[in-house]
Amino acid sequence: MGEKVVAGRFDLSDRQLYRTKLRRCLTGLERLLAEKRFDRPKNLMGLEIELNLTGSDGMPKMLNGQVLERIASRDFQTELAMFNLEVNIAPHRLEGRVFDRLAEELRTSLAYADRKAGELDAGIVMIGILPTLDRDDLVSSNLSDVDRYALLNDQIVAARGEDFVLDIDGVERLTCTSKSIAPEAACTSVQLHLQVTPARFADVWNAAQAVAAVQIAVGANSPFLFGRELWRESRPPLFQQSTDTRPPELQAQGVRPRTWFGERWITSAHDLFEENLRFFPALLPICDEEDPLEVLDAGGVPKLAELVLHNGTVYRWNRPVYGIADGVPHLRVENRVLPAGPSISDVIANAAFYYGVVRALAEESRPVWTRLPFEAAAANFDAACKDGIEARLQWPRRGRYGGTTEVDAVTLVRDELLPLAEAGLDAWGIERADRDLFLGVIEERCRRRVNGASWQAATFHRALETGLSRDAALAATTRRYSELMHTGDPVHTWPVGLPDPVPLG
Repeated sequence: MGEKVVAGRFDLSDRQLYRTKLRRCLTGLERLLAEKRFDRPKNLMGLEIELNLTGSDGMPKMLNGQVLERIASRDFQTELAMFNLEVNIAPHRLEGRVFDRLAEELRTSLAYADRKAGELDAGIVMIGILPTLDRDDLVSSNLSDVDRYALLNDQIVAARGEDFVLDIDGVERLTCTSKSIAPEAACTSVQLHLQVTPARFADVWNAAQAVAAVQIAVGANSPFLFGRELWRESRPPLFQQSTDTRPPELQAQGVRPRTWFGERWITSAHDLFEENLRFFPALLPICDEEDPLEVLDAGGVPKLAELVLHNGTVYRWNRPVYGIADGVPHLRVENRVLPAGPSISDVIANAAFYYGVVRALAEESRPVWTRLPFEAAAANFDAACKDGIEARLQWPRRGRYGGTTEVDAVTLVRDELLPLAEAGLDAWGIERADRDLFLGVIEERCRRRVNGASWQAATFHRALETGLSRDAALAATTRRYSELMHTGDPVHTWPVGLPDPVPLG
């Protein structure tokens, strides 16, 4: 969402022209695929993390513009609200000690950014949803001062035509309304990119969809919103509801939401881009001067600017990405499932598990998506968001009898998916030390049944037991989380509860 656009008004002809350009872009993509113009395999991965700014009291600080001025690095950029930042790590080859190198780069980058934020009495917290956020923090006046965000907000609000309704029924229930998309800024995530060839794209995307629920189950880190304890991973329902262009009547008609798990396994990247055009009206009908088919006729590589921009306003949990590097087009699967945090060790462990298990599943002779109904994968995703590490999921039975069975998420990970992830990382050429270290973090989370969400909830309830009010307990939990996050130790090792007060005298 960081791409720069110029704010302005759209008229009817803009949308018609944009639709025409989108169709030409899709035709251009079809030609690029047919002519096999895409980059050869490079085993490239990339990583983005969205972050929160807080004060020493654990409350959000609306300072991203000033903090970014001090950081002065292109690796950091704005996100939707003034308490958000995003850090982008340059692409790396999936090989050798890549995860160790990524962890060191993240430690260096985040420590530097935290020091710069400290000059403004702020700090950086890597968490799915900041527990101290209040409804008054998530209003349109706190959106970042970037034209695209204001324009996107205006277009989504206009498309919906009424207030957004947030209704999440979890441990407790939250119901409220919003006049803008600002509540979406509460959702801070990790995005994992994997460059793939067109021939492998469908297998990798299908594999990523199949394991999205498992990623959530072991990695949930967003149990609170507006003072309520909701789902263990509350980002997905919050994201969907706060960007939902559909009033109730369109929901009842079965119109797809813009934040979308999907509805079918695919056979090509083209399937997803075509669905974008078929199901979703343009939110930002901004036309580029390029004619993609003329560029192709001249032997060039088209930017497909309208296709890329439109794709950026359809919020799939596994999103297709078209890009150009060194004059050569490529495709990526962008995995948007995971919340940020808790620690750098946890983020890298989640990444290692994902890249390993997706590679292994994509190369199986009897792929999981041929044995698991898509509806079951979507239901698994919701179950994992609600119950986190305690979730029970549908998964194909082993052996010759077929069908699916319900299995405990941690049992599925420990017995079936961790060995697959190990084999997948071996296939990437990851060194054994990296493989064992980071997959060991996932294994220990499962053994102890602890992730960021369960730690936050347990610490919050301990704080309540000491006599703190709900708001004070959430603030204390956030401060303790921040302290432990900065140690870098994985969350399964964190002591539950608040530290004992130091006696005076």
